[in-house]
Amino acid sequence: MSIYDRRAAWRAALACMVTLAVAMGLGRFAFTPMLPVMLHEGKLDLQAGGVLASLNYLGYFLGALSCAAIRAKPAHMVRGGLVATAVLLLGMGLLQGFSAWGVLRTAAGVMSAWTFVFASGWGLRRLAETGAPALAGVIYTGPGIGIAATGLLGGALGRWGSEAGWIGFGLLSLVLIAAIWRIFGDGEHADAGALAPAAAPPSASASAAARSDARWLVGLYGLAGFGYIITATFLPVIARQALPGSPWPDFFWPLFGLAIVPGALIGARAPPHWDNRLLLAGAYALQAVGVVLSVAWPTIWGFGLGSLLLGMPFTAITLFAMRDARRLRGNASAGLIGYATASYGVGQILGPLFAAPLAQRTGSFAVPLWVAAAVLTAGALLFAMVWWRSARAKAVQKP
Repeated sequence: MSIYDRRAAWRAALACMVTLAVAMGLGRFAFTPMLPVMLHEGKLDLQAGGVLASLNYLGYFLGALSCAAIRAKPAHMVRGGLVATAVLLLGMGLLQGFSAWGVLRTAAGVMSAWTFVFASGWGLRRLAETGAPALAGVIYTGPGIGIAATGLLGGALGRWGSEAGWIGFGLLSLVLIAAIWRIFGDGEHADAGALAPAAAPPSASASAAARSDARWLVGLYGLAGFGYIITATFLPVIARQALPGSPWPDFFWPLFGLAIVPGALIGARAPPHWDNRLLLAGAYALQAVGVVLSVAWPTIWGFGLGSLLLGMPFTAITLFAMRDARRLRGNASAGLIGYATASYGVGQILGPLFAAPLAQRTGSFAVPLWVAAAVLTAGALLFAMVWWRSARAKAVQKP
């Protein structure tokens, strides 16, 4: 690889990393550290906060489904999505009322999905062209870095009120966008076809085993969306309930974000011959333990270790699921990836709608968290079962 290609690859990877930090960490997950502030100010109750969270995840679901029908250049979509994300963050501070916030959070979900999908397409293509596909892990550290930033800054900005917090996040987004804006003008020729239309569905000759594995992937991927999202939405609120008066609850969310970074880098380097279903089973199990720790050991150490175990597999789960879709469908995997992403989105939507009303009635998140842990555990066991059945079937077929 030439020095020029190496520099171009790193520029693309870092630009996409910052893009995902803005779109996901700020645009999508800034609500997590801001929710306790808005609850304290009396602007929301817990149930209304859960609805706003689910509206954001609904927007992400709709945005992901619409990507296949969009024919705009990826670089243009990324730039537009980033600017819209900053404007929507500013709007959360400048506008008041549940209805306005509901519209803004839904739109922010759509923008985060568009930006995530098109930045991924643009960035992965640039890395392939410059001979540096291993830098894909750098791109997917972006959400973790953004989440860590929202967690560390959320408490500080929130001292001046939620309006100042949201406006501060919006201004930070604009600064980051300005820093990478020109990079998405590089190599415009790479845009054509960077996100090709969805491939045709698999032929009728596809094996029954592959079709069965695909159905399992779609169904079980949705369990991951439900299992992590309750903690990811309400972690600072849960920690403040368990540790009243402690300064530590504000640090567990950024710890979750920082844990995503090594998880993304390690997950991107998992050898291709390792079975994705076993990798997913292990990642689900780690997240299940992380959720259990926050309810079974509600101390500083319990929340700290739980945040690490929940965060590390966060992006790795997505990488393993996408890799398994390619194993099953090859270059025609776009449709399967779309179904799996939709399933994950449904899980995310249902999580806060289930947890917030129950926690408001009982005064505790214990039951929702135990349910989330049980769902993740079931997903881990089922992925292991699917792998075992497949391995046994292959052994029987051998002469």
